[in-house]
Amino acid sequence: YMFKYICKVTLNTLKSLGIFLKVRPKAIVTTGAHTAMPMCIIGKLLGAKIIFIETYANVYAPTGTGRFVYKFADKFIVQWEEMKEVYEDSIYLGGVF
Repeated sequence: YMFKYICKVTLNTLKSLGIFLKVRPKAIVTTGAHTAMPMCIIGKLLGAKIIFIETYANVYAPTGTGRFVYKFADKFIVQWEEMKEVYEDSIYLGGVF
């Protein structure tokens, strides 16, 4: 299972790099998941702004992707007021759907 996951993440990272170099976005807006992480990392390294919206599904606990991206996101948006306790510098906007 782990080998398959590593292969998928590596392939996704290479695809993300190709897309980024072709499109050259100035900002990346994402709600996360593991597939978004490579694009966020690549984007940040190449000068894009990262806007992360933490999932509506979690009210009290952070996601793995959220915990990781929070460290370098330019804007971090939460959809529950309770999540402001988890992500102190986040922006609460209510439900974004």
